[in-house]
Amino acid sequence: MKEIKEKHSLLMRWTHWINFPVLAIMIWSGMLIYWANDVYTITIFGHTLLRFFPDWFYQLFNIPQRLAEGMAFHFLFMWLFMLNGFFYVLYTIFSGEWRELMPNRRSFKEAWLVLLHDLHLRKTMPPQGKYNAAQRVAYTAIIFMGIGSVLTGLAIYKPVQLYWLCWLCGGYHIARILHFILTVGYVFFFLIHIVQVILAGWNNFRSVVSGFEVVNKQDPTI
Repeated sequence: MKEIKEKHSLLMRWTHWINFPVLAIMIWSGMLIYWANDVYTITIFGHTLLRFFPDWFYQLFNIPQRLAEGMAFHFLFMWLFMLNGFFYVLYTIFSGEWRELMPNRRSFKEAWLVLLHDLHLRKTMPPQGKYNAAQRVAYTAIIFMGIGSVLTGLAIYKPVQLYWLCWLCGGYHIARILHFILTVGYVFFFLIHIVQVILAGWNNFRSVVSGFEVVNKQDPTI
């Protein structure tokens, strides 16, 4: 027998679906800004072995000569990104959702077991509640990544006015490197998250849209 069970609240779903396009726009506009000072390479003994974004990449996505446009979009959507994250964190605190979300002392070990299960190297799935151990670690990490992005972003946006924040981030250049690394982290999170959603199936995806999932319930008469 099947029944409909509530899984995700409206505010959780609202902030989740807002965050996806907002973060995508932030990454896109960040690329427009980064193009103007493309300095990160892997260089050994004066020989550049790798540039993160070659010229053909910029030409393919029509990125060159759009610095002002990138800055306008980036600093506009920054506020929406911050507010959306702020409301989500407040909700998790006051609703008690943080208990389901934060990793516990077993989460890091069980997260490894979840990975082995997803790679079909382990048959048994570790115990899980609303979120499994890997989700707890990943979703908590993405919150701290968001905080890090805001702080490093403000440090490189206003390095003179917010000199104390820039100093706490290790200076302008270190803050920019950290901001770049966090952005790369978001891209990897997106890719892994999408793969996980596909593997989890339609029922899981539907619950993030509607807030409900269909579960099998044992007939008490049996």
